[in-house]
This record gives sequence, structure tokens and C-alpha cells, in this order.
Amino acid sequence: MTTEFKYLLWSLALTLLLMFTSLIGSIVQRGLPPIIGNRERLPELTGWPGRARRAHLNMIENMVLFAPLIIIADITGRDNSMTELGAELFFWSRLAYAVIYPVGIVYVRTAAWTVSVVGLVLIFLQLF
Repeated sequence: MTTEFKYLLWSLALTLLLMFTSLIGSIVQRGLPPIIGNRERLPELTGWPGRARRAHLNMIENMVLFAPLIIIADITGRDNSMTELGAELFFWSRLAYAVIYPVGIVYVRTAAWTVSVVGLVLIFLQLF
């Protein structure tokens, strides 16, 4: 398994962890009955549960870009040290983001997100 695929696998694990964190936050804030129901007309989550949910949704949005880039780089044989660096930047900054966002550290959160985008761009540039 290539380094890039290892980081893709770890990123998927992080996405799953964020899903469970978001679920726990929802249960803590709303209780179990509304969560196992149809969830219609529930108010937005606030505090760390809301931030955990948004961190999870943001991770999903970014995985839609990261996964195809890794797969395309591998299929086309364009994976190299720059795609490895891009995958490393993406994963580690997303891991930091997953901690920073629910805790509520605003400016550092944006910096972590920006580093993950730099990782995506590094991989993307190797495909041309």
C-alpha cells in the first residue's frame, strides 16, 4: 500500500471518528429519543456538539476531493514525493482541525483548514 493510500485510509478512519463524535454530541444536547426519531424540526446544535457536527460535514466535503485525487494519482502513475507530501499535509492538518474546531479555537481552525487545502493542491498539480 502506498503512503498516499495509507493516509487515505487514516482519513477515512478520522471521518468515521468525527461521525461518532457528532452523534455523541447530538445525544448529549438533545437526548436519545429525538435522535432515534425522524429528526424533523430539530433546532441547530450549539456549542461543541454543533462544532463537532460541522467538523464532520467539512471532513466529508474535503474527502470528496482527497479520495479521487489519491486514486487518480495512483492509477495514472503520477504519485511521487509531492503527492506523498500533499497526503501528509492533508491528513495531519485535518486531524488538527478535528480537534481544534470542536474545542472552538477560531483562527487556528482556519489555518489548519488552509494547510489541508495546500495538500490537496500539491496532489492536484502532480496530475498535470
